[in-house]
Amino acid sequence: MPRPLHPNAARVADTLIARGHHGLITTQSAPVHTADEAAAAVRADVGAIVESLVFLLDDEPVLLLVSGAHRVSLERTGSRLGGTLAPASDDMVAEVTGQQLGGVAPLGHPTNLPTYVDTALAGYPELWASGGCPGTLFRTSYTELLRVTAGIDVEVD
Repeated sequence: MPRPLHPNAARVADTLIARGHHGLITTQSAPVHTADEAAAAVRADVGAIVESLVFLLDDEPVLLLVSGAHRVSLERTGSRLGGTLAPASDDMVAEVTGQQLGGVAPLGHPTNLPTYVDTALAGYPELWASGGCPGTLFRTSYTELLRVTAGIDVEVD
């Protein structure tokens, strides 16, 4: 018998459906807190895992959707975004996303975060992103991710 979705995952599914995505959230048998764990769970390349990372761009929170194969250079990526980029605190992440670390989804947040999508994700036909809590994932594509998040593409390194 299927288990009910965590409320955060249900909010993500509802948001996906409202934006024209199928909204299917898969629940893994164990939590997946890292890109490597998510890649192993869905048998995908770590680069096809979408990490949802909150940063401050000139003191305003923004969401970067980054390939699991990348690390964000604060200086270079901040310059491309036209400001100073700094990591957000764990408390700030929880406040602006309503989701816990290790399970932040690209959408379904109580605040409307400006969203930037790593262009490296375009190199994968199938992407996997967190469904709003550890152990939940949903499948998407680069084009669909840009659309459902109203994201802007940016080179991240």
